[in-house]
Amino acid sequence: QVQLVESGGGLVQAGGSLRLSCAASGRQSSIIAMGWYRQAPGKQRELLATILSGGTTDYADSVKGRFTISRDNAKNTVYLQMNSLKPEDTAVYYCAADPQFKLAYSSGMKYWGKGTLVTVSS
Repeated sequence: QVQLVESGGGLVQAGGSLRLSCAASGRQSSIIAMGWYRQAPGKQRELLATILSGGTTDYADSVKGRFTISRDNAKNTVYLQMNSLKPEDTAVYYCAADPQFKLAYSSGMKYWGKGTLVTVSS
């Protein structure tokens, strides 16, 4: 089992920045991929970014160039740096992890955090 705990959400003005953190515990060595998703009220969950154990990253078009995913293996932590935030970025942001390599993680991952709320005011 892997436990994930997100932090760093909050209220920010449009154009501002936030950095989300996701601390992993448990069987971290089994993890191949980690990612960040978000879900806004009334909308489907959206995959934002993934990072593989080898460091390869991928981003959704909606956040490419504004968000950066990174990981600190020594701290078992994954980050999501979010810049140039827009009101439409308002959502609950979830960290996730998966022990399997997949060509796409848009359908989700095996392990999930409880989420952290990001609110961007205009």
